[in-house]
Amino acid sequence: MRRHFFIWAKTDQRRISRRRGGPAWNPLLAHALDTAACVAQLWDRYLPLTAWARLADAFGGGREDTARRVVMFLAALHDLGKGSGCFLRMFGTSRWDGPYLRQARAMWEQQARAAGLPLGENLDAQPGARHEHITALHMPRLLGCTCEDCGGAGSPSTGLHTAAALLGGHHGDIPSPDTIGRAAMAADIAAWLPIYSELIQDTAELIGVDLTTLPKLVVPERPSAMVLFAGLVILADWIASDESHFTYRSLTTSPPQWWHASNMQARAAVTRLRLDAWQPDPAADWTDLFPDTRPRVFQSAAMAALPAAGPALVIVESDTGSGKTHLALWCAHHLAVTCGYQGLYMAMPTRAAANQTAREIAAFMDRALGEQNTANLAVVHATAEATDFVHQLLDAGRTRAQAALDGLEDFISTPSPDDPLQRRAVLSPWYLRRCLGLIAPFAVGTVDQVALAAQPSHHWMLRMFGLAAKTLIIDEAHAYELFQQGLLEAAIAWLADAGASVVILSATLPTATQTALTRAWCEGHRVPVTERGQTGPITVVDHHGIITRTGRTDDTDRSSHGERTAPAELHTFIDFLPDPGTAALAARLFDEAGKGGITVVMRNRVATAVDLYRSAAHCAQTHGWSPSEIVLLHGQNLPRYRLPGEDLLTRHLGPGKDRTRRNPERPDRLLVIATQVAEQSLDIDFDRIYTDLAPIDVLIQRRGRVHRHQVNDSSRPEAFRRPRMTILIQPGANELPMVEPPNPGEARPQGNPDSHVYPPYLLAATWYALVQRAREDGTVHLITPADTTPLIEEVYGPKPTVAHALGELLDRTSRRLQSEHGKEEGQSLSRAFRPFTRRGRSIPVTDLASGKSHGSGDSDGIVGIRAISRLSEPPIDAILLYKQPNGILSYDRSGQRRADLARHGADSPARRRQQKDLLLNTASLPAHWFTGNNALPPPETWPPIPRPALRNRYVALLNPSTGACISGPTGITCSPATGLAR
Repeated sequence: MRRHFFIWAKTDQRRISRRRGGPAWNPLLAHALDTAACVAQLWDRYLPLTAWARLADAFGGGREDTARRVVMFLAALHDLGKGSGCFLRMFGTSRWDGPYLRQARAMWEQQARAAGLPLGENLDAQPGARHEHITALHMPRLLGCTCEDCGGAGSPSTGLHTAAALLGGHHGDIPSPDTIGRAAMAADIAAWLPIYSELIQDTAELIGVDLTTLPKLVVPERPSAMVLFAGLVILADWIASDESHFTYRSLTTSPPQWWHASNMQARAAVTRLRLDAWQPDPAADWTDLFPDTRPRVFQSAAMAALPAAGPALVIVESDTGSGKTHLALWCAHHLAVTCGYQGLYMAMPTRAAANQTAREIAAFMDRALGEQNTANLAVVHATAEATDFVHQLLDAGRTRAQAALDGLEDFISTPSPDDPLQRRAVLSPWYLRRCLGLIAPFAVGTVDQVALAAQPSHHWMLRMFGLAAKTLIIDEAHAYELFQQGLLEAAIAWLADAGASVVILSATLPTATQTALTRAWCEGHRVPVTERGQTGPITVVDHHGIITRTGRTDDTDRSSHGERTAPAELHTFIDFLPDPGTAALAARLFDEAGKGGITVVMRNRVATAVDLYRSAAHCAQTHGWSPSEIVLLHGQNLPRYRLPGEDLLTRHLGPGKDRTRRNPERPDRLLVIATQVAEQSLDIDFDRIYTDLAPIDVLIQRRGRVHRHQVNDSSRPEAFRRPRMTILIQPGANELPMVEPPNPGEARPQGNPDSHVYPPYLLAATWYALVQRAREDGTVHLITPADTTPLIEEVYGPKPTVAHALGELLDRTSRRLQSEHGKEEGQSLSRAFRPFTRRGRSIPVTDLASGKSHGSGDSDGIVGIRAISRLSEPPIDAILLYKQPNGILSYDRSGQRRADLARHGADSPARRRQQKDLLLNTASLPAHWFTGNNALPPPETWPPIPRPALRNRYVALLNPSTGACISGPTGITCSPATGLAR
């Protein structure tokens, strides 16, 4: 019997193998074969054609069948370093290992020593290193490298060393050369070499790889090939390590039998996880995907401009409500047909927008899956599991028999036409784990996932791998800060190199931003940008860098049947109002909509939104309004209280089930006071808008929430038949708006705190651009899309030359903005990986290293080094619970929902319900609350709550009567109506 048979890879810590009647440990060769079989299934069923091509060049000399086997073989060797005393000594030593495993350890060690494994006299005394680093160290030598580091005198096999380093990152961080070098002391190569060689030979024979030709085939020089390989190995290893899919192998059976079982179980696992790529119907047309609609002229132009084959970058600039999302989904369908992509990821600016869009994606999947019965749809953000829709997807992914067995009959009563169990979009709990949401064929989440994908962090390559197999759709592209735009450019360059496609949607996009995105795409393809002198709001760039611009959206566009198929020009009448204060503004709002009308007031800050809400609620009855007719919506509240408000707005102010008729749930009047959470991607329609002064692109975006649904036009109150926007101005000196922050040293004791949200220059330049267009009555007649590009370029282009106080204001604030932009650009350049250097050379694997200091994309890691998606300090997430007078902890103030804080089995229905409730009670406390005057106590000092579900969590206890914190961050309060306050 081969010595390597006694190298164990897994031990039965969860007692699953024991319950099956299997062995207590699984041989390394068995796990290697399981991983190889998973690679084979993922290659055949998950990877797009573009990934095959990249991997074929890197591992098969251009031949896909050869590359498939080579990648299977290399992936099988990822745990080679487990053949070392420092790893093998861990058998039975965990605090979770009971007598069963300790007894198995003794028996295993006796057999291993008898077989000749070089375990040494004292396993515990041997120097240690992580097993994946040992793999990275020894694998090149074992596969034929004869360089000095590998004990020879020949030239290094760079490809083998690169592949080994990538395998060394299969636990999430690609190791640096120094880290790999330090592993030399952990496994004596002289003692282990013959055993490693036996293992490699047996693996190669079973998979069908010729070891003599291997070194020349392994040349992963292309940056995306490295990421695709690393991500594929990680994913295959995770699937192969799941004991619910794979059984342990007994030494009483032979390796060929193991290999047969591996292939059978891998096929079943990939099927169970629904990892098959999207299989769209090539014959499906627009009306199949979007019944009862016809493509508008600009949509048809974009459809005609897409390449018949190969990836594309598509940039769509069009007003809100014009059909950008439908066009993006059509593009994803077309690109899945032509490029074989396994799905799409839709990146949204906010969680609220992602939640609403998820329903739209699910409806699209009902019509777009082709012959597939179901496919996974993941919602990817921190509080996704708190939403009802995610739990509907989870329930839809379970069979009725499973649900009944788990006591979930109440979830699956007689289905209605809208029952999620009848839908084709489902979700496996597996995709709720960190980073795995992007692996699901269909996913919608925040743009943060894309921003993190090109930064060194734990499992960054798995994020990029998931995106590289899809069409990436980035919505509201104008809404991101310069730092994020830099990260998005880096990600787009990587995705272009990988052969993915990208669709970018925006109502307003400065020329400089569009140019930067196009250059990033062409950088990834290593081609020059080729302009053809065309114009239009639709930009399509193919993989040769050739730009096609098209897509008229004017009101004269007609279909062949004569009906208008382009959105009509949108006319908005803008006036300016010095902010009269909350009481006077509330009175004005009530009087204006007293006879009906739905008004929104968009505030730049939570504090001003809450102040206005309180004033409005206080005087509502005086003006004949009910407090129930006033809605406050902002992001600084517990999801338990915020999500119902978002659902209410979507249900009442969104389109009804019949989009050709007025939503029957639309109220006669309503006052909505909201922050930015209501401006981005929510498909809701107001009759009238008031807004704080904001940058021009934000104002145009906010305007898109007014008179959004034409079906409501005939029923709007007479006073609101014309779309009107009132911009609230904070008056300053010299009849100019106050746009700068408070600064007593510069004679601004008051200032405008909105300047902490938006750059003062953009506020001032926006005001100037609009007043330049003012008519005699002081109002501005805004026509979109005609005015959109000129206004954007005026504000974001070169600074205007203006005299006197306004010129001084623009000069002063412009200098500060340029300084801030320089810092943001420097941050994005220093943090992001780019696939190619400025000279066009591929980034080496040594530059892709990451470690603990980089964190995992959450709040961990070292400040200044860790991967971040936004420059602002991340908030502190804390679970807020109410402590009732009898000491019981509850989720709600009344105490009716007692907190379940017990330990439950993984993926059990009880744990799912518990995690949903805990997420509903998780608050994001702003980082600035923990600094400066009245700083909250650091979370590390909060008293721990000794309950299993709260382990390693920050917890705050609240007084149910007042909402005040009584344990933890004392100084905060939580109100269901107004949210968190300090």
